[in-house]
Amino acid sequence: MSVQVIKTQPIEGQKPGTSGLRKKTRVFMEPNYLENFVQSIFDAIGGAEGKSFVVGGDGRFFNVQAIQTILKMAAANGASRVIVGQDGLLSTPAASNLIRQNGTDGGLILSASHNPGGIDADFGLKYNISNGGPAPENVTAKMLARTQEITEYKICDAADVDLGTLGTYALEGMVVEVVDPVTDYQALMEKLFDFDKLRALFAGGFRMRFDAMHAVTGPYATAILETALGAPAGTVINGVPSEDFGKGHPDPNPVWAKTLMDEMMSESAPDFGAASDGDGDRNMIVGKGIYVTPSDSLAVLAANAHLAPGYAQGIAGVARSMPTSAASDRVADKLGIASFETPTGWKFFGNLLDAGKATICGEESAGTGSDHVREKDGLWAVLLWLNVLAVREMSVIDVMADHWQVYGRDYYSRHDYEALPSDVADDVMGDLRDQLSALPGQVHDDLVVSVADEFSYLDPVDGSESHGQGIRIQFEDGARVVFRLSGTGTEGATLRMYLQSYASGDQDLFRDTQEALSKVTAAALEISGLARTGRDAPDVVT
Repeated sequence: MSVQVIKTQPIEGQKPGTSGLRKKTRVFMEPNYLENFVQSIFDAIGGAEGKSFVVGGDGRFFNVQAIQTILKMAAANGASRVIVGQDGLLSTPAASNLIRQNGTDGGLILSASHNPGGIDADFGLKYNISNGGPAPENVTAKMLARTQEITEYKICDAADVDLGTLGTYALEGMVVEVVDPVTDYQALMEKLFDFDKLRALFAGGFRMRFDAMHAVTGPYATAILETALGAPAGTVINGVPSEDFGKGHPDPNPVWAKTLMDEMMSESAPDFGAASDGDGDRNMIVGKGIYVTPSDSLAVLAANAHLAPGYAQGIAGVARSMPTSAASDRVADKLGIASFETPTGWKFFGNLLDAGKATICGEESAGTGSDHVREKDGLWAVLLWLNVLAVREMSVIDVMADHWQVYGRDYYSRHDYEALPSDVADDVMGDLRDQLSALPGQVHDDLVVSVADEFSYLDPVDGSESHGQGIRIQFEDGARVVFRLSGTGTEGATLRMYLQSYASGDQDLFRDTQEALSKVTAAALEISGLARTGRDAPDVVT
């Protein structure tokens, strides 16, 4: 074996976003593309010499090949140790746990999250730092700068590592440990939740359905729900990871998890339904006859976290992304704890978690988590819900009815306009930005605008600032609409419109969501002029 120094040159468009670098799979497979970005990561963190890393991904197409390249480059750059999941598999929260548990310098996580997989679909790579969380902006800025000036990368001329067999291997002086991807994660869950009570729940006839969507959470859910907790075989469906996610879209929402939704809305529905996404960091919660929005799920988990052993002493605070509804703020206020509103992107929660200012965090895009790792965690949210249901001995719909009675209900929906021409999406956002100062006082479909601004964030821990994080329009009755361009797509632009309207506990709390939001929707469409996109309806409504 020998170390090779390969001459290269910058490749246009290697700009990491809040979730790392995401591109079409075929782009990542182009000569030097992956190698340039990996070398730029190593260079941006001061080199890999003597450092240790965790490496793994969600099993999508090109996952194993990319990991072999990363291992050979880590060895060539002088890394001392790499921990990698068997068969190249690691859910994102499990990778975060391994980084923290083993005290590694960081980790390279291969995933495009909830995006489709396959040779003609999407691929992604991101770097997580030593706390287990996504690289902050000062690190991603260095990565970007390096991609624009790179001239060479290092790689070993060595045979592939056997990722299918557990054990320790040597690669050009570097130790490679192939570990079971589930074992350490399951051990962590057993510390946080009352597994005895959950076993009793299932033994008593409780029925659930977990849709792993042919993605990485399948082995985790099967091991924990069916093997450890005794849920009946077949509780986990689509549980074998697939390179193209069964030709599906591994995004846990009512549109892409329609089979689960149909079952949960049927007369023969089980007691509880859940789904997770491509890399295991997102979740969908459904009860018999009721869909729980991610915003409501965050609020319920914050209000009931103390029922699980890992949070029995209470929680320090709750943090939510700006587009997420204010439901969790109401919980924090009643509990007398801090609440935080951050930009979208889990890395913004990292400082709050590390500083002990927040314990539970969530995003409207179905990501929920706590200070047990530094990533959102889909299966964690499912287990906490199960713990709550087991202790309270209530159905999901009764838990929600009780919660809304106490806190009121924030009717909430997200409308996605996908794959728009980038210039059209930019024009919509630009025009909104230009009229912000003129909006207060305007009346749209009987709603009076009270405040309009573009969200900026001052980190309360390190004082860093983030600007241009989305446009917020607040109405006098408490309703709100947010417009934001998403950074998770790989084709065109996705414009997201977030709609919220509050109803107090003494009102009808079981209205149809879209009907309850009809006035806010009409006002939002009128203000934004979204008709110019040529779309007469959003592509996805959640």
